[in-house]
Amino acid sequence: MARWAGHAGFEVETPVIELKGLCPRCGDGVSGGESSVPASVPAPHSGPTLIEAVNLRVVLSGLDIISNVSLSVHKGEIVTIIGPNGAGKTTLVRALLGLLPIKEGRVFHPLSDPVIGYVPQKIDIDETLPLTVKRFLDLAGPQASKRREKVLAEVGAAHLEARPLQRLSGGELRRVLLARALLRQPDLLVLDEPVQGVDVIGQAELYQLISRLRDNYGCGILMVSHDLHVVMAATDRVVCLNHHVCCQGLPETVSKHPEYLSLFGPEEARGMAVYTHHHDHRHDDGHDEGHDHEDHDHG
Repeated sequence: MARWAGHAGFEVETPVIELKGLCPRCGDGVSGGESSVPASVPAPHSGPTLIEAVNLRVVLSGLDIISNVSLSVHKGEIVTIIGPNGAGKTTLVRALLGLLPIKEGRVFHPLSDPVIGYVPQKIDIDETLPLTVKRFLDLAGPQASKRREKVLAEVGAAHLEARPLQRLSGGELRRVLLARALLRQPDLLVLDEPVQGVDVIGQAELYQLISRLRDNYGCGILMVSHDLHVVMAATDRVVCLNHHVCCQGLPETVSKHPEYLSLFGPEEARGMAVYTHHHDHRHDDGHDEGHDHEDHDHG
């Protein structure tokens, strides 16, 4: 069983899910059957497997949203799911967390009772409810107050403790949500569009922060993103999703894959070269160049 805490502070146990009777390989390679994508290879520095999915299929309202999806996340690595809008990225995350029913396939957690921190893509804030950042974090549970100041400092949001949620910028809100996910010291962080509503400068800073948190906590991180340029330099492995897994592997390998090129175009892929070059030459001391500036939000 795995335990995770979402933004509302509820703790949920996710059971092992195993369903048999998989369909044979489909002619178009998109729905049903076994995946034609090779099994993922963890990053060299990664540890034991935290979560693994095999041939997942999710059907909603009679439509196959995802099928033949296999992936894994290991301790100490960052894995990012990329794909166009409507590709099933959020559906996959919710299925992995046990929030959506799985039609076929299985999800399991080899590590006994892992703690999962989840940051959803969207959060509904009641504009009439005067909820401060401090109160929002304390609602996560009786132990939250003991780690509140520490996690806010870790994400660069200590100065926001007394501010109402409604007055936070997009970048500030993402940091507060990230702090909440860290309260229970997760083994696995699941981040759905963690830089949504933040401009390019703020995105780069948040990705640097996520990388530091991975190093500090030794956790695995599963991200969802459509910010292809920045994320390619901020992840160990990439899973390219378009209702099925088109390709997965190292960022520089995925950026040259024919299915990736067909999804995003050769111009987009050429733009990846700069970022994958940076990914190959990151400094080993773990320090980011420059300073962590304030987030910049759209509009």
